[in-house]
Amino acid sequence: MQLKSLRQLTLGSFILALVPLATLLWQSQRALDQTSQMAEQETRFAVTTVNKMSAVERQTADLERRMRQFFVLRSDEFSPLLYASMQEISEDVGTLCEFTSAPDLCRPYQNNLDALQDYEHINDDMLLEARLAELRQSMSQLRLSIDAILVDRIAQQQSTLTSMQRQQAWSTAILVSLSLVLLLYGSKLVVRPVNKLKHLIRAIASNQTELPDISKHAPSELMQLEKDLHWLSERLQQLEQLRAVMLRHAAHELKTPLASMLEGCTLLQEQVVGPLTEQQQEVLDLLLSSTRRLTHLMEQLLDYNVLLQQAEPTMETTSLTSLMQECIQENGLLLQQHGAEVKLQLDCETATIDAELYRRILDNLLSNAVAHGAKGKPLAIRIRHNNNLLITEVANSGKPIPAAIRASLFEPFKRGHHKRNDNVVGAGLGLSIVADCARMMHGSVKCVDVDYADVCFRVCIPQHRSEAL
Repeated sequence: MQLKSLRQLTLGSFILALVPLATLLWQSQRALDQTSQMAEQETRFAVTTVNKMSAVERQTADLERRMRQFFVLRSDEFSPLLYASMQEISEDVGTLCEFTSAPDLCRPYQNNLDALQDYEHINDDMLLEARLAELRQSMSQLRLSIDAILVDRIAQQQSTLTSMQRQQAWSTAILVSLSLVLLLYGSKLVVRPVNKLKHLIRAIASNQTELPDISKHAPSELMQLEKDLHWLSERLQQLEQLRAVMLRHAAHELKTPLASMLEGCTLLQEQVVGPLTEQQQEVLDLLLSSTRRLTHLMEQLLDYNVLLQQAEPTMETTSLTSLMQECIQENGLLLQQHGAEVKLQLDCETATIDAELYRRILDNLLSNAVAHGAKGKPLAIRIRHNNNLLITEVANSGKPIPAAIRASLFEPFKRGHHKRNDNVVGAGLGLSIVADCARMMHGSVKCVDVDYADVCFRVCIPQHRSEAL
């Protein structure tokens, strides 16, 4: 079933989940009505039966008393009364047995009552006492039988109630379970397209070129949102391509005039075209400094652009010893110009890293330590494993970094307040590149306080994917 809107899907799922609960409510109300009717009927039956039985017992006692009076007085005035009492008792006993649907129970009493019909011919007191004793005994048996009927009906009522409770419990369990299943099904219908949107957003965030197809069976609002996300992805790719093209063109267009300017300044500095005055030499030094600064800024921008285009790191087991030797050797000229010496403490031989990204981290941290560290003071690089983390620390002596600005140092185009040793104004991308490289390897970087240096940057890279920081 295709629902046109998210509102219809939500309301439909809610109503569908309420159907079992409504059925359960109807069954409960029906069971309550049946219980009330049964209780009312049984109560009426018990009260009526007890009243009729009490009336028969009273009439039987009156009959016995009048019978004794007749035998003592032998008056004809008692004959109509006795006959009327016997007829009334016979009718009440018949009604009682008919009401209780047990005619056999009244037969012994009725037989004894019929035996007293010829009371006028009874002249023996002992025979009379025997007939009355039999009548009382049959009355006692009738009372016990009626009590048994009431007890049996109460037991049947209890059994019926127990059966109804059991049936209601099963119905409740089944209908509530069905309602939960329908709720889960309805929530799945709502959550499934939302999860697809989540995957789609993550795919866009990770710069994936191939996105999941647009859903064909989903609410119209979510389908439209998927279309908008696909359009946004295409637009972002276009902008990314445009940005990359602009940077490549800018680098290509700037590289040639910068090289020409640098070559011309070098020729003038070497006085190939003739000697220079002191003022000319000062201007030439400014031109050389500005040209080198432009070259350095352009290299940082291109390096940052290449880093942003790299989607997934290549994590491989790499020899840290050879990697550190290459890094220190290639930065040897920079270290020599600033009189800096690197003290390397390597506690592990290999690590699972992306060698290119890790090398960029080392180059930028080493360049940052040289530029901002105290001249003539050694630099410290410590690498170790700790709880499945590769911990790299690059530390230097110099002015400590205030805690208030440490977090902002890793944002693009953010620079510290301390003056660089090389008098070059950086673009503020070095530490940002370090943070991005560490993040791509599921790690992190932060400025920490240590007891062996004034400034220390610590990079933590997990050695397992599941332990990303």
